[in-house]
Amino acid sequence: MASVIIIGGGIIGLCSAKFLNEAGFEVTILEKGDLTDSCSFGNAGMIVPSHFIPLAAPGMVQQGIKWMFNSKSPFYVKPSLSADLLSWGIKFLKNANAGHVERSAVPLRDISLLSKKLYEEMDSQKAFEFGFVKKGILMFYKTEKAAEEEAHVVDKARELGIDMEVLSAAECRALQPDLNIDVLGAVHYRCDAHIYPNQFINGLVDLLESRGVKILRNREVNKIEVSGNNLNCVYTGNEKWTADQYVIAGGSWSPSIAGLAGLKVPLLAGKGYSFMVKEPENRMKIPALLAEARVAVTPMNGSIRYGGTMEIGKINNHININRVKGIVESIPRYFPDLNPDVPAEKDIWYGFRPSSPDGLPYIGRGRKYSNLTIATGHGMMGLSLGPATGRLVSQILLEVQPDISLSAFSPDRFS
Repeated sequence: MASVIIIGGGIIGLCSAKFLNEAGFEVTILEKGDLTDSCSFGNAGMIVPSHFIPLAAPGMVQQGIKWMFNSKSPFYVKPSLSADLLSWGIKFLKNANAGHVERSAVPLRDISLLSKKLYEEMDSQKAFEFGFVKKGILMFYKTEKAAEEEAHVVDKARELGIDMEVLSAAECRALQPDLNIDVLGAVHYRCDAHIYPNQFINGLVDLLESRGVKILRNREVNKIEVSGNNLNCVYTGNEKWTADQYVIAGGSWSPSIAGLAGLKVPLLAGKGYSFMVKEPENRMKIPALLAEARVAVTPMNGSIRYGGTMEIGKINNHININRVKGIVESIPRYFPDLNPDVPAEKDIWYGFRPSSPDGLPYIGRGRKYSNLTIATGHGMMGLSLGPATGRLVSQILLEVQPDISLSAFSPDRFS
């Protein structure tokens, strides 16, 4: 039985472990933390085949510059003389164009639909519950400009065979009659679904351990030894770990891990915030995205989770309360009866989305090492794309034809 070490126990590492274990590999996960607060724990829980447009898209540069002067804006790049930030920014600028969006649509559609299918299979198997609901997502908008932009998305989605529908304000209200809605309209992303992320991750950890996967907590990899075109071993402190194959799935920490093996993985952390508010009335049935505010709103586990913002920069533990206030203040503009208070800092979750400069994940082997696979850079879609990435990682290691083409996700595409 071939052995695999996965560096990173977030959603990508755990899903990779699941499919590798099912394929017959002996799997060990080395996780720097204790698995209680990975980036996906505070995720909005959305499974989004609707998201076939990458972050690097026309208009994001101009919009991002405007947002930089608003402390409550949903997107922010902290100015810095950091070489990593400058390099990332240059690559982002090169990819923020219509051609890149066009080239990315099919790969993002394919990996998203594969992931949703795998979530459906896991839900039907009932190995553990994770609150899987297929009611779609409503992208609400309040302005004609956003309505026009969303109409273009719907046209492209239909070309790609993705199920979306434009709704009037009255049709939106009819779907959720108990929820007071103040919008011009919405697009119903009927292709989408949602889950309860905390329940999914905890259930998956328990399932993996019951099946013999070794999940070693508080083991931060601080050294990698290589020989020729192979990784020989990794170290966590003074502990040495060896395997036949290695997978880097360290989320926003992946660049530093890859750097131990002399590799460059262009990636920056995009900090996001979320908080939960009890919702005993159960007025919201369908998750929402607020177009102008860039905020996600998801009913889950008897509460509503509010989340948003994307702060590109260095990993840090500072809570920017103005960003959280921006989320809070946007809610009643769309839902007049939902008026969440600004949460106490102890009730604010934050996590770091591993953001590639072109908005596409890295999935595959690089040219330099024959026994190393990279699986990271999923940005805001790590939870959505986790199962598909895990399945693809297992197929890479089995050396079989993958379910979808991996060329757009090559780890070497910037080298």
